[in-house]
Amino acid sequence: MADPVIVNARGMKCPWPALRAARAMRDAPAIRIEADDPIAGRELEALARQNGWLFAVIDTHQYALSRIAPD
Repeated sequence: MADPVIVNARGMKCPWPALRAARAMRDAPAIRIEADDPIAGRELEALARQNGWLFAVIDTHQYALSRIAPD
């Protein structure tokens, strides 16, 4: 699997991190997003669930979304 696309959404208030993630997922099978808005994790998880994508918390303010299961 190719490396995920990195999306930097630090300093952006919701819904912008979710919008940036959705846009990046148009062309990528997986992304890694950095977002420090306190509700970004919940928003990104909801976006993933809505689209049938996998969602994971990587670290504080770092999340992963993908269409396919990691190896």
